[in-house]
Amino acid sequence: MAEQYTPKDFKSNQEIRWCPGCGDHGIINSVQKAMAELGYPKESWAVISGIGCSSRFPYYMNTYGFHTIHGRAAAIASGAKSANPKLNILQVSGDGDALAIGGNHFIHAIRRNIDITTLVFNNEIYGLTKGQYSPTTKLGTKTKTSPYGTIETPFNPGELVIGAQGKFFARTLDMNINLSAEVIEAGVRHKGTAVVEILQNCVIFADGAHAAITDKEMKEERQLILRHGEPMVFGKNKDKGIMFDMKAGKLKVVEIGKDGITLDDIMVHDAHSVNPSIHWMLVHMKAPEYPVALGVIRDVEGTTYNDALEAQIEDVKAKSSIRCVEDLLNSGDVWEVK
Repeated sequence: MAEQYTPKDFKSNQEIRWCPGCGDHGIINSVQKAMAELGYPKESWAVISGIGCSSRFPYYMNTYGFHTIHGRAAAIASGAKSANPKLNILQVSGDGDALAIGGNHFIHAIRRNIDITTLVFNNEIYGLTKGQYSPTTKLGTKTKTSPYGTIETPFNPGELVIGAQGKFFARTLDMNINLSAEVIEAGVRHKGTAVVEILQNCVIFADGAHAAITDKEMKEERQLILRHGEPMVFGKNKDKGIMFDMKAGKLKVVEIGKDGITLDDIMVHDAHSVNPSIHWMLVHMKAPEYPVALGVIRDVEGTTYNDALEAQIEDVKAKSSIRCVEDLLNSGDVWEVK
């Protein structure tokens, strides 16, 4: 039976020291809301972070937590889950922590399908180290380390997840607390590695990085909130949708009621499709040509590393002739010293 909690139950007594207006404030509210609604025992949660503004998270949570080192949160989270499969592990990383120094751990945790939920706070900048460009910084952006504009093509986190054989990927916005809580809950319930990219605003070093889709006047025209089994409809008047252009082999934006197009012509989102082709196209949609896809984009079942590990251990134990320490010490080549 689920426990009865409120978000307040997951708040620690520590003073939150993020900058006023930072998107992290909205994210932590979403996480605490999701935890309360899931109703899992408080002692089953472990929040594990790396280094960066986002990685202060464990201090502000009334759960078990571990503030690790730069880029190694996924490695620590993987070990913790393997040692104690009953834990609900939330790994918290920024775009630099997860995708730069932590990139190797990130893709291999996904490939192994370890049962953890990874939140990637994507503000497209290194905030704690004062404004250097990160792996997700838009091409041409001027920063402390690219005063004439970046010359590097940024990573797309969703593309990385799918390319690493990921089974779950969702995207949300820091300011949309209800949607964020919804996709975090879905990620925690998913068996395997669940990655949630949270488009987060850094008011100091990258203010407005996501303004193209968060601007009040344009957000309804540039945000496509996906839900499994529902048509891909968006727009202020819900009069726009996504169709697949067979001739061009790509997605296209159409207007419902124009050129004979009806709601029945709009694609229905299938988050559970094993074939990642449409999911791949969805994670690549960018404003202003397309709306940006939010919500659970991919949610596919697969064997988890943890289940495979436990099954292997039980199989080896069943076949082993070693039943105690004495059996172990007397196994293999044994010499008697006189």
